[in-house]
Formats: sequence, C-alpha cells, structure tokens
Amino acid sequence: MALLVPAAAGCARLSVSLPAHVRGHRPLVTRFTTLATLSPATRGGEAVDWAEATSSFFQGDSRPIMLFDGVCNLCNGGVKFVRDNDRNRSIRFEALQSEAGMKLLRRSGRAPDDISSVVLVEKERSYIKSEAVLKIMEYINLPFPQLAFFLQFVPLFIRDFVYDNVANNRYTIFGRSESCEI
Repeated sequence: MALLVPAAAGCARLSVSLPAHVRGHRPLVTRFTTLATLSPATRGGEAVDWAEATSSFFQGDSRPIMLFDGVCNLCNGGVKFVRDNDRNRSIRFEALQSEAGMKLLRRSGRAPDDISSVVLVEKERSYIKSEAVLKIMEYINLPFPQLAFFLQFVPLFIRDFVYDNVANNRYTIFGRSESCEI
C-alpha cells in the first residue's frame, strides 16, 4: 500500500506493510496523480517544482490540456474526434513529444519520455489512461458525458486493462505517422 504524504515540493510516496489478512483487498482510493513529481527532479542541482514551472500554461487559459502521442494514428484520430465533438472548445491539445508536453508529463508525475498513455492535465489535477478518457468525455457534447457516467462504474482495473491492451498495440493496428498531424 502506498500513501501520499505532503512534502515540500508536492507529495511523497510512503510504502506501508499491511497485515496478511488485508493484503488481498483492493484499496478504496485506487489512483491519485499529483501535479508535482513524486521524487523532485533537479535542474542544475536545484529541485524543480513542475507545478510552478508549468503554471504559465494555465494563467491566460484555464482549459484542460489533452496530451496525446503525436505520431500515433489512433491518437490523432482521437484528437480529431474530440475536436469535432467539443463545440465549446473546452479542451486544448499538446503532443506528448513536444517540449510543453514533456513538462506537463513531469507535472503529472510521469517520466518526460513516457508516451504510453493519454493524459488530461487540469489546473489542479491530472488524469491518465481510462480516467483521462472518461474525463475528456465529460467535457465534450452529448451523449458522451452520460456515457462516461455509466462507464465509471466499470472497475478501474478492467478499464485500464482494456486501455493498456489497445495502447500497447496501437501502432500495429492503426499505424504511425512520421510527424504529428494535429
């Protein structure tokens, strides 16, 4: 079991041993992504607060940012789908491979070269994998917010299992492009 404990630069992860009769049970809170990395990175020997370093992304525009794999045909199609169904332009887009995308990945507690998942970064929180997809669905037009409401009742481990299988085979099934098309 891991607990998130407040630390100077965000949150720290603390491992706790559980008694044998509790180990098999699923924790009530399955995932929490902080805006700061769990182990602060350093730039020139100084710790970097990635929430502070990326705060300018939300100063003039508080809309969430969808991070996606810019060379993945499935991901580019997903971005086009979201754009077509987001009449209010509630979501901004950034490729994971871009400099801004890498900074926002760090803000979300992920490695800057991790392109394995779509990430939705809000001003105060980040979502990954199936949680990101459901949250994106809440921002776009009908009937997707209602569909997201019902899909949230599917256990996270099942949603992420399906997500991971599609994500791990996305280049094989859908192909990839040489550069970001969006």
